[in-house]
Amino acid sequence: MTPDPEPDSLREQPPPYAPPPETQRLIDELYREEVREARSMAPEQKLLLGEELFHYACSITLAGIRNQFPDVSEKEHQRMLEERLDLQRRLEEKR
Repeated sequence: MTPDPEPDSLREQPPPYAPPPETQRLIDELYREEVREARSMAPEQKLLLGEELFHYACSITLAGIRNQFPDVSEKEHQRMLEERLDLQRRLEEKR
């Protein structure tokens, strides 16, 4: 099995504002390094990191909910988070 070729750039098309070439080279090298690191991980590590990322994203979303609705209870904040997660699941199912 041949390894996937390493990506040359983070993007398919240039953004409206392109960083200076030296900055883009650094961005691309950091990205390639992340890809190499991810490819060398055991599947169990990837699974655990995925769970960690999910919990991190939930904590950020919950902080946004608390900021948006400061006067409601923590129980209501949790309900709103669950509602948003449910909405996301339903949107993904429609794809």
